[in-house]
Amino acid sequence: MLDACAELVDEVGYEGLTTTLLAERAEVAIGSVYQFFPDKRAIVQALTLRTMESYLQRLNERFASDDLTHWWDGVDAGIDEYITMHRTVPGFRTLHFGDVVDLHLLDEQRDNNGVIADQLARVLTERFGMADEPRLRFCLEIAVEAADALIKLAFRRQPEGDERVLAEAKALIREYLHRQVDARAEAGQPS
Repeated sequence: MLDACAELVDEVGYEGLTTTLLAERAEVAIGSVYQFFPDKRAIVQALTLRTMESYLQRLNERFASDDLTHWWDGVDAGIDEYITMHRTVPGFRTLHFGDVVDLHLLDEQRDNNGVIADQLARVLTERFGMADEPRLRFCLEIAVEAADALIKLAFRRQPEGDERVLAEAKALIREYLHRQVDARAEAGQPS
């Protein structure tokens, strides 16, 4: 059902998605849909959670490789995976991490990009030994918001993403985080 939901969201958008359409596409009875999901929001939430788990798994695989030698390589990997998911994962270009449906779809207390920033902070601190401090999480939240907006712009401009905008997004995020994270560490200040 989640695969059918992803296909439909790409075709008709979130607003056009109905449980009836989902049942037809998934070739199941409408009662089967309601057995697992009370409404279309719950279906999209399950799809979004699956997508976030996939994103984090992809990041963990990239971070496990020896190709990443500095934390900014990890940031680049995070952006690259986000771009790849826009291009390859059904439903992702429309739903992203659920912000189309609800800014708090992943967590009732935090907005979706804040949840993603927390996950990135966890991965960066584990892989690169960065201090897991509130300042790092704050800077990553700013970076995620900026990257998200610019990547969406790139995909509005061109179906596969405007490479110039994507390159600028990566440069902007890297420079911002370098100033906020590396510069503070070099000055002996907590990040």
